[in-house]
Amino acid sequence: MRIVSAQELENWLASGEILEKDARGPKVVALPNGEFLKIFYTRRHPLLARLQPAAKRFARNAHLLNRLGIATPTITETFWLEPQTGLSGCRYKPLAGNSLENLYAAAPDAFNTLLPSLATFIKSLHRKRIYFRSLHLGNILLLPDNRFGLIDFLDMKRHTLPLSTWHTKRNLRHLEGYLRRKKLTHFPFARLLELYETANSGKRVE
Repeated sequence: MRIVSAQELENWLASGEILEKDARGPKVVALPNGEFLKIFYTRRHPLLARLQPAAKRFARNAHLLNRLGIATPTITETFWLEPQTGLSGCRYKPLAGNSLENLYAAAPDAFNTLLPSLATFIKSLHRKRIYFRSLHLGNILLLPDNRFGLIDFLDMKRHTLPLSTWHTKRNLRHLEGYLRRKKLTHFPFARLLELYETANSGKRVE
């Protein structure tokens, strides 16, 4: 990966619109050319962060998901921002769509119509051996063609063996925890679980 200079990064930040940030600084920036800049802060030891840069893992996960037929943003470049500390970043073309979190906030009652397809989508991820720890409404997009897509999938893993019942239940508990933290107490989570249990998303991908 190439090393982005401090001046180039400053130009991106100055010309773009910061969409997400935390105490460490900007995390997602909308650039004038329509691409997004994503900065991967890490708590890993610098040596490990340099050996396994987060930007590379993000791009690799995007490639894997695309190969499995799951829509993701299109990564255009990965790079170092601070090689000595393991700070990396990427630019990508954002995925067109609306997050389920926004859709639910705008029309909670109408969201019920999406529950069967959402349950089937989650089941399909699990049947493809995808364990996406950050599985929540903010990271699933409804696309213009009514398919679902994924964003912010750095912590995603594809298991070698089919996911166990323990793993799938744990993954769904992550979603339940997200709803609780967001105080979305009226979200029909119990109904989603029922639909998940009966969902038929096709043959397991080996």
